[in-house]
Amino acid sequence: MTKAQTKAVTSPAPSVRDMANAIRALAMDAVQAANSGHPGMPMGMADVATVLFNEAMRFDPSDPAWPNRDRFVLSAGHGSMLLYALLHLTGYPGMTIEELKNFRQLNSKTAGHPEYGHAPGIETTTGPLGQGIANAVGIAMSQRLLAARVGEDLINYNTYVIAGDGCLMEGISQEAISLAGHLKLGKLIVLWDDNSISIDGATSLAVSDNEIERFKASGWNTARVDGHDPEAVASALKTAKADSSKPWLIACKTMIGYGSPNKAGKSSAHGEALGVDEIKATRERLDWPYQPFDIPDHILSAWRALGARGAKVRADWTKRLSAASSDAKALINGRNIDSAVATAISQAKSAFASDTAKRATRVWSQLAIEHLVPALPELIGGSADLTGSNGTRTKHHTSITPDNFSGNYIHYGVREHGMAAAMNGIALSGSFIPYGGTFLVFTDYCRPSIRLSALMQQRVIYVMTHDSIGLGEDGPTHQPVEHLSALRAIPNLNVFRPADGIETAECWELAIAAKRSPSVLALSRQAVPNLRNADAENLSAKGGYLLKAPDGKRDVTLLATGSEVGIAVDAADVLAKDGIAAAVVSMPSFELFRAQPENYRDQVLGEAPRIAIEAGIAQSWYEWLRKGDAFVGMSGFGASAPATKLYAHFGITPEHVSEVARKAIGSKSA
Repeated sequence: MTKAQTKAVTSPAPSVRDMANAIRALAMDAVQAANSGHPGMPMGMADVATVLFNEAMRFDPSDPAWPNRDRFVLSAGHGSMLLYALLHLTGYPGMTIEELKNFRQLNSKTAGHPEYGHAPGIETTTGPLGQGIANAVGIAMSQRLLAARVGEDLINYNTYVIAGDGCLMEGISQEAISLAGHLKLGKLIVLWDDNSISIDGATSLAVSDNEIERFKASGWNTARVDGHDPEAVASALKTAKADSSKPWLIACKTMIGYGSPNKAGKSSAHGEALGVDEIKATRERLDWPYQPFDIPDHILSAWRALGARGAKVRADWTKRLSAASSDAKALINGRNIDSAVATAISQAKSAFASDTAKRATRVWSQLAIEHLVPALPELIGGSADLTGSNGTRTKHHTSITPDNFSGNYIHYGVREHGMAAAMNGIALSGSFIPYGGTFLVFTDYCRPSIRLSALMQQRVIYVMTHDSIGLGEDGPTHQPVEHLSALRAIPNLNVFRPADGIETAECWELAIAAKRSPSVLALSRQAVPNLRNADAENLSAKGGYLLKAPDGKRDVTLLATGSEVGIAVDAADVLAKDGIAAAVVSMPSFELFRAQPENYRDQVLGEAPRIAIEAGIAQSWYEWLRKGDAFVGMSGFGASAPATKLYAHFGITPEHVSEVARKAIGSKSA
């Protein structure tokens, strides 16, 4: 035996408190090394987390992506060192002690807040408070969806959340817990770090809610325990696992910064390093006589043994999976869906090309979904109480209910933010492609979750209808004018605004193909004509293309998206009567157009004066417009009136576009 092995054998088996103190030590050491971070929550919840991983969690660090692993979501993401310490101690690959020493440093796996994809074991990106608990609702929904299809013998994982006071103050938490309670997500267990401390001081400064009664009112089971009593925590977890009739809240009364003689229980423990002297005093208080980042062999061995015991459980599960049906394996492990999607979209485009009716792009979208759903059992639809308006449900859909998750359509209720965050959770779980609808103006209600979709590179599809003043009489409260530009500003978000049925089908194909990006489909309420034939090539994949080319040299180029492409085509016809050659460029996706080779972009945009046309504000168009070019669209809010009158009132008409084009041509000539 080596000296270290002898020490591990001869040392007494560590207690829960000893193992928890390893978390506390790593947390305060890492924050001190970075001189930045949040030591208080990890120190306060170390006992709870130790019991959770020892008594309840089913996981295997040697296979972090095991589909039937229990999920752990640290909703209180500022306490990220709790998660990093757990991953290191249990033996997750890549989470070395050097990574902990590099906490909050450039290119480390240990970012200030947990970031999905940085290291195995990080189930979701958290930090914006409330997002984690709402993601966890989606993860728990995914478990129910998958179990209904492949059986609970294969998919029966629990989703555990550690949430703080701040998570429960955020409005999104109410949307999330309400939805979870309604759907009876009994395998969702939330451990609330009830430490009564916020950054400003005691939580009593700002909140006096009775959280137990609040969760009960939303259909949850509840329990209250001393978070520093391992037996009480273990008993509550055992009860929660045994009763999956409803989701569970376990309120864990804790002391922030537990073990710190002068900062425990105070807001000063929340978001700053304890300091060298206070860490020394804390080591003495905790009876932790070890150097920074030094975990004694007998404690580390106990943690690693805890991590290793999941391997057999996972191996037994793998044997069961090997005997499962091919359909079950495809849903659990994933399959190549490219051919199925291409066939469905090709059929949709052929059908749309022969349809002479003018339809809103939201209707074309619904018709595209009609083709996609039978081909893609992975596709899970939904809407925030606007199903009929969004066109998100088809004859191939059945509703998911609290007692039956075999359906494929989720009624999210008027919970736009909760819907978006839950879809992130569904996407993160790996088996399903979620899409959900509301009005484009309400992307403001979804924006934090849309941003996280993009940051986490998740394939979530946002079906956002009523995309302009074209929605008409509902007026400026519901008419999005700044939203397209605001969404286009989010990195890694594809914003699609199709012009007709063909482009709508193509944009659906592109959204599903974008495995590492979310997509927004901005769709009209008003009817539009089909402007194209069913080309075999997906022209929308280029982001922008020449829809209508004049004979010979062009005098002006009209750029447009969505319902305004038809206006551009009509304006080109008006100009042609005066002998002015206008090209029309449809630009359904700025993001994809930007990704094209420069020579292609130059060829499409041309050298002639450019007129951009969109029923929104101009900001995002300046990437494509030069000095002397012009924009026809909105410069302020809309108004309440029929759509046709609004377009005329704001000058978004073929006649006004042609007038602006003539001026631009004249200015260049002069």
